[in-house]
Amino acid sequence: MTSDEDKLPIAILGAAGRMGRMLVHAVQAETNTTVAAAVEPQNGTFIGADAGAVAGIGEIGVTIGDSLERALAACDVCIDFTRPEPTVEHAEVCRTMRRAMVIGTTGLSRDQLATLERCARDIPIVHAPNMSAGVNLCLTLLDVMARALGDSVDVEIIEAHHRNKVDAPSGTAVRMGEIVAGALGRNLADCAVYGREGHTGVRERRTIGFETVRAGDIIGEHTVMFAGEGERIELTHRSTSRANFAAGAVRAARWAVRRPPGLYDMQDVLGLR
Repeated sequence: MTSDEDKLPIAILGAAGRMGRMLVHAVQAETNTTVAAAVEPQNGTFIGADAGAVAGIGEIGVTIGDSLERALAACDVCIDFTRPEPTVEHAEVCRTMRRAMVIGTTGLSRDQLATLERCARDIPIVHAPNMSAGVNLCLTLLDVMARALGDSVDVEIIEAHHRNKVDAPSGTAVRMGEIVAGALGRNLADCAVYGREGHTGVRERRTIGFETVRAGDIIGEHTVMFAGEGERIELTHRSTSRANFAAGAVRAARWAVRRPPGLYDMQDVLGLR
């Protein structure tokens, strides 16, 4: 049996949130990882509560606190699925304390991404809009498909998420667009079309369209459509549980602590690059 001393100590940031609770469950379910610290914002409702109890798996002896520095002192790596503003603040603290970081936060601005790049000069950071192994396999397949089909097809990306998701299109959809655009020799910033309304005119072949659905409790669905004359190819990924995101994040945490400083993604973690 593996002792606690043999397990990788991980801090969960945003531990009382929907993904945070799933992460606590996923870390504790692994035989070689343990939740060493759990963090929520100051004055959060769950400060002082046991992280395992909040996650619904029973008490694990880890109290949710509001000090990131104290949490990092007890761990080798942290997992952050919070919001853009606190995520970049957390990255700066991790950089100072030389702790590895796994980030699943989406909706970061260019300036915020630049901050992560600066922090990654000193610590290993895995940042991915989607930690699912299946989604990241789809990214590899999209590159192959786009290169094979070239400019002979129209490309549309349709994504659907729950009604509480605040950014659109999803980070995964944007990454899919970047992969396709790169394979076709285009810059997504120049060719993306986000929704259509009114008299739009004839579709330009070099554009990449995005359609967004926000409804109910949809966990995550992404379809990339390659539509040509006489045929259409669609690559679809549907998430039926957030457990796959959490499992991927734990896998990334185990991978990150063995790596030199740098900004990585799940393609690196899964050996797909």
